[in-house]
Formats: sequence, structure tokens, C-alpha cells
Amino acid sequence: MKIFRVLISVLLAFVILISFTPSALAFCGFYVAKADSKLYNKASGVVIARKDNRTVLTMANDYQGDVKDFAMVVPVPTVLKEEQVQVGKPKIIERLDAFSAPRLVEYFDDDPCAPLMYEDRALQSAVPPSAPAPQAMKRSNRSLGVTVEAEFNVGEYDIVILSAKESRGLERWLRGNGYKIPRGAKQLLKPYIRQKMKFFVAKVNLEKFDENGYQKLRPLQIAYESSKFMLPIRLGMVNSTSEQDLIAYILSPKGQAELTNYRTVKIPSNINIPVYIKEEFGDFYKSMFQTSYTKENKKVAFLEYAWDMSNCDPCSADPLSTEELKDAGVFWLNDNSNEIAPPNFRPRASNNVFITRLHVRYTRNKFPEDLMFQETYNRDNFQGRYVLQHPFTGKTDCSAGRQYKISLRKRFEKEAQNLAKLTNWDIQNIRNKMKLEEQVNISFWQGFLSWLGM
Repeated sequence: MKIFRVLISVLLAFVILISFTPSALAFCGFYVAKADSKLYNKASGVVIARKDNRTVLTMANDYQGDVKDFAMVVPVPTVLKEEQVQVGKPKIIERLDAFSAPRLVEYFDDDPCAPLMYEDRALQSAVPPSAPAPQAMKRSNRSLGVTVEAEFNVGEYDIVILSAKESRGLERWLRGNGYKIPRGAKQLLKPYIRQKMKFFVAKVNLEKFDENGYQKLRPLQIAYESSKFMLPIRLGMVNSTSEQDLIAYILSPKGQAELTNYRTVKIPSNINIPVYIKEEFGDFYKSMFQTSYTKENKKVAFLEYAWDMSNCDPCSADPLSTEELKDAGVFWLNDNSNEIAPPNFRPRASNNVFITRLHVRYTRNKFPEDLMFQETYNRDNFQGRYVLQHPFTGKTDCSAGRQYKISLRKRFEKEAQNLAKLTNWDIQNIRNKMKLEEQVNISFWQGFLSWLGM
């Protein structure tokens, strides 16, 4: 029997796919690489645009199996109507990923014998911002305690909204209507039923999928109002035997979003590392993330990016246009509401959209609860940012140049230690890759010969 995998690149935020398978320099610098979600084999992505009690949730579907086996069950706080559900644009999550990804930047040392004023160096190194019924489904059986609240079709998806009185009845209803629910789902459905949540259920309408020639499933986007600001992730763990990565892009007119039931920790950032990492940045970031994840006992969400969406520094991708922000679910653009904010709150962008990128690596035993969020008025900028500092390689026939050459030994060793600490890589292997002894010896003799006037 072909394996069916819990899919949705998103389980995040309400989604549950189901399967059968069992020195710090200031900001700026020259952007050279990014650590986007493509680094992870099982990464899910979700976009949450929220203002007051209204939420627009976009869930990416990266299902790899036969689309006829695709199923999605998402707990939602209210019954959704057809006008609250739509198919999203596939590229929008990729755009947010590229814009907010942790980045690698590089600087080049100036000639120590011809120093520039700090303001000039900053100017030269700065990078300016870029500018009616669906398929045959049986009506709920009263004996199962399941009620079909609504059913409709959106794009290539058949949608059913359910309410249930008990998890066993819901599980039986889903199985009886062709949804391949994995073993163990019943227990995870219970908490949502106790909270009187509804269930957004989707499967692919094969006729419409083929008819439109879709190459892959498009994102689903749902809008609703609720005081609950949460993202159910437990259903996505039903068949999981390994860790899963979830990247949430939270858009708000206020500021940063954070978790209330788990700690939110900034990813290590603004650290100088050896220049050879330019060719190995993906491996570096994965190792660094795993090291940080283990250090925090696997129970935190990592903040990888927090920034006003009207600009970036340095830019790993252009800021999203107004039209793209709307595609991402931002519904308050050009909103001139008179909301009372704290005295020190100063929105810095005309579009008033702040992005928070949270990266959660979760397992059933380390994340027993769904993710509960809160908005804050904190608009401090943050990014996962790693610095390559290239040494000056020209002649240094001056006192300052000699001192500079001697200082490189300590700097190179510090970069090696930074890398070893961040990744748990072997320090001697790092030194060997840096050709540290060779660099140190060359720098020493260059300085010595220069001192002798040779």
C-alpha cells in the first residue's frame, strides 16, 4: 500500500495534513547568501496576517504523494463561509521566505595605511534598501455526533466545515467519507472538540485539478475573526517519527509577535565567522541551528527575523509590493483607523506592516501544546546575520599596517572559535580549512620584514 504522508507544508497554523506514512558590525554590508526554508527537507510554511481579532491564514501545501490521497484537517475557531476561503498564490510564501531569511554578509578591510573616516567606510559598505455539493460525501450521521456546517468548492479543493461532539465519531466520519486518517488522530482531536472548535477539511477535486492543469497544489487561505491567536500543530505530529521544522511569517500593523506558552529566543546573530563559510553557508546554518536548538533543550521558538516590511538592510530580496502584501493576507493597508497605541509607538512605514519570522523545530514530546501567540508593540529590528571580514591583501608599508598584520592572528583565531562554538565543529578542522597557521606566518613575516624596512 502506497504510503501517505502527513503533508502540508504547514500544519502550521491550523493545518494538519494527513498521511498514511507511518564583531558585530552595524547592519548593512554586502549581502552574499541566505538560509531559506529550502535548507530543510520537512519544513512547513505558514503566513499569519493579524490585526485586532481578525486573522488571515495562508497555508502552503507541498504534498509529494498522489493528490487523490491528499487530505487536510485544520482546527479553526469558527464556522467558515465560502467567501472566507480562497486559493492563494504559490509564490507569496517563497517571497516572504526570501525576504526574511537569515543572511550572510561580507566586508572588506580598508588599506590600514590609508585610513578612511568611519563615516566614509559606513557609506561605502552600506547597501541601500531596494527600493452545489462537492464530491459524494455522506451527510453526518447523528449517531456519530458530527454535523456538516458548510460545504463548498474553492479552486481545486473540496471543502467541508465540521463540528463534532466526540473524537471517535469524528474519526469514523472522516474515515467513512474517504479521508485516510492516521492511527492516533482520535486522541489529538479531543482537545479541539473540548474547546468547541470547528474543523476545516479539504481534499483535492481531481476533475478540477486536472482540468486546470495544476502542477502542484496551491496554498489555501482562510480568514476568520477570533480572540484566539494560535496555531494548532499537534495534529501534524500524529504520524511523525522525527523532528519537523515550521516557519511562521507573522504580519502585523503593530510589531513583533511572540509565543506565550513557549519561550521565544533570538537566533545567534551578528557574529564574525571564517571567510571560507561563503561556500558552505547552508551547512553552517543548519549546524548552527541544531546546536542552538539542542542548547535550548528543544523547547523554544527561534526568532530569525523581525523588521518593518518597507525596507531591509542588507536586502536578501526586495521588499514586497503593496499587491504582494495583499496576496499575503494583509487587509489593513491604507487603514486610517484611530486605534490608541502606547505613547512610544511609532510605525516607521507607510504600509504599516511588520514581519516576524519564527522558526520552530518540534516533536510530540517537546511541544505538547499548540502554539499560542501574542502581538507586541516592539518594533526593534532583528535579523539572523553572519559576517565575513576579508583582510586587506595589499602592501602595508606603514606602522599602522604592521600593527594590522600582527592583529590578524588574533582575529582569525577568534573567527575559528566563533564557528566552533556555534556549530560544534572540530576546532582543528576549522583551523585547517582556514589555513590558519599559514596565514598567521605570512602575516607575521610580512610585518617583520616591513619593520626592517625591507
